[in-house]
Amino acid sequence: MKNITALDAYQWPPSNEAIAASIGIDPRSIIRFDGNVAANPPASARPAALARALADINEYDRGRYEPLRRAIAAFHEVGLDQVALGAGSDEFIVLLARIYAEGGTVATVPSLSYSMYRYAAKMAGATMVEDPAAADLVFVCRPNNPTGELPEIPDVRGQLVIDEAYAQYAGVDAIDRIASGAVVLRTFSKAYGLAGARVGYALATPETTAIITSRQAPLSVSSLSAALALAAISTPVDVSAQVAERERMSSELSTLGLVPVRSYTNFLYIPMDDPQDIVDRLLPYGVVVRAFAGGLRVSVRDELDDDVLLGALRCELAGEPAPPAIVRHRRATAETLLSVRLRVPGEGRVFVHTGEGFYDHMLQQLAFHGGMDLRLEGVGDLETGDHHTVEDMMRTFGEALDIALGDRKGLTRYGEARVPMDEALAHAVVDLSGRATANISIDPDPGMAAHAFESLAQTARITLHVTASGKNAHHVAEASFKAVGRALAQAMTRDGTLIRSTKGSL
Repeated sequence: MKNITALDAYQWPPSNEAIAASIGIDPRSIIRFDGNVAANPPASARPAALARALADINEYDRGRYEPLRRAIAAFHEVGLDQVALGAGSDEFIVLLARIYAEGGTVATVPSLSYSMYRYAAKMAGATMVEDPAAADLVFVCRPNNPTGELPEIPDVRGQLVIDEAYAQYAGVDAIDRIASGAVVLRTFSKAYGLAGARVGYALATPETTAIITSRQAPLSVSSLSAALALAAISTPVDVSAQVAERERMSSELSTLGLVPVRSYTNFLYIPMDDPQDIVDRLLPYGVVVRAFAGGLRVSVRDELDDDVLLGALRCELAGEPAPPAIVRHRRATAETLLSVRLRVPGEGRVFVHTGEGFYDHMLQQLAFHGGMDLRLEGVGDLETGDHHTVEDMMRTFGEALDIALGDRKGLTRYGEARVPMDEALAHAVVDLSGRATANISIDPDPGMAAHAFESLAQTARITLHVTASGKNAHHVAEASFKAVGRALAQAMTRDGTLIRSTKGSL
């Protein structure tokens, strides 16, 4: 038997569970700034997107996911015969090294670039060289990982592969280079928020695409992943908010003496001598960043997550007080997919978006008047009505609130508020009792207000009494949600260290 030795394998960072166990915190409090992925899955990643694929899960896709390939071809204005699907762009990186550089040479542009290129070269028995002009295969990471820069594309004699994993954040691409023989790689893992689905694609001339696909394993992408990718590319991707957040983060980090390189991606690279020191100091806060030989790489998520990172850095580098903990929670059912991040007490920074506009607004009012920081996002089966979405958004919020309240030690426990809104008047009384009880009278009810409060009381394990009346259903509901928020704010104030119960527990 031929003697075969193992190669140095690609090293994945430890799991949330492993990190949490090593530092003694809850895995749910871990925030990953080391993967360059979206803070949340896309709105298109809902159970309904998988319904057809699940119904046919016993079958192979005989057309090699032609609807997805057609959608990709239309998006980039290329022919169907110019699109190859793979299990992430990594499949193509390994495959292209074997096709064009087996036993030969590989170069990367820039020289400090994505580590997978070197692993692919090893698998192909190729040698890494510094000079792109002398290489059989040249990978141009554009924008570059880990530095975030946007390198120029060189003219080379070997096969040119342009890896555009982060192209959406740069606002430029090199699709026009396909005509002169380049292969362009794209992924659904970054801007589309489908890292776990493992879907990527290669764009090339029809002749090159035929060479690539002839050497692929059949159907390396699952039908479920293909369905998620099709739903994602059918919805225009908008990274403007993350780009704006990238610029804010760059400015905030600079005030701490951590000056990032100009970035065209969804992460920031900060040159420094001892990046591992920062990595180790941030871990107790549940913040995971990544060290490289010459610097620190920090993923840009969204404001609420990024402020946790900034707060931990200010604590470590500027001696400021540690930021309050944030609760992270996700709820997935056959009808809805919802994620929530909650800080109690907070500063009234609230964002709620489920597609159910009226009740999104109602929950925003509750959280704002409750003095919370809340970000709740997700999707539901609104085509069947508002019931499932409203019920689950309140249940998800209630579950997060229950986690945030913990053993309820030191809390006032009881709260009461009256709120008028024009002709409407609402009265709310709250007991953080640990027992789920709801006594709700809302007249007129716009449809789901009473049930929303019942759902909240069940999962938050609180006793909730609400009485509201008026002529306008909108005013009655809004006064009710504001009153509940203000009653909760009062009940959650701290007045010592005891559990407010003669039993000693709730």
